[in-house]
Amino acid sequence: MPGETVEDALAAASRLRERSIETVFTYLGENVTDRTEAAAVTRHYLGVIDRVGACQLDTELSVKLTQLGLDIDPALSYENLTQIIVHAGQRMVWIDMEASPYVEATLDLYRRARQAHSNVGVCLQAYLYRTANDLESLLPMGAAIRLVKGAYREPADRAFPRKRDVDKNYWALARRLLSPEARRARVRAAMATHDRRLIARITDYVRAQGIDRQSLEFQMLYGIEAAHQIRLAQEGWKVRVLITYGSCWFPWYMRRLAERPANAWFVLRSLFSA
Repeated sequence: MPGETVEDALAAASRLRERSIETVFTYLGENVTDRTEAAAVTRHYLGVIDRVGACQLDTELSVKLTQLGLDIDPALSYENLTQIIVHAGQRMVWIDMEASPYVEATLDLYRRARQAHSNVGVCLQAYLYRTANDLESLLPMGAAIRLVKGAYREPADRAFPRKRDVDKNYWALARRLLSPEARRARVRAAMATHDRRLIARITDYVRAQGIDRQSLEFQMLYGIEAAHQIRLAQEGWKVRVLITYGSCWFPWYMRRLAERPANAWFVLRSLFSA
């Protein structure tokens, strides 16, 4: 995190723009159980859209449906989401994917939003068994898809327990996102990973297949593998960095560590890698 406030995020986005790296903002928080709080989060995002527009930043948004009231009422979450999408205009609004119990509701609301608005995307998690089928269902609508490995602790009957199997599935899903069918449908493919071996396989595949490198982008976290982000941008790849901010960073971070202790090793390893 560059800091807790949106001003900190804006300053970081301006610095990254000088490196030809664009950004995504997300305001930390989840599992809101009060309508007033969900409304406040929505108003916050509406203000952020105005701020990034005033700064002339190509910054997109990434929102959690539980922060917009999904646990209270899916209709409330959709109403708040729609306000943000409409106010964003042509700016993309990404829907984060949360733990597996929320996947079906998240995809249902995404499909509904996508039918009415083109500037909305969704995250898919490669460690879930169901994701290959979910991807196939989304391709025909020309969806914008951010592909991640997945960071929640999930039971073995829902997710691949071994990293090598997650990596194998990610690679298969990435190729599907770059397939002729996906490109004909004008799918926006965002590969969200810091795994250098996977990134190298994807870039090599794109070159070998003669795919326009503008057909995909790499999305990475702020402050993680920063030197690699810059190198990719210098090589002409589209890079977009997710900037998180907000005062509730500590409980959010500790929850991620409690769910998957391997996340701590990932962060420490990234801090000491070039």
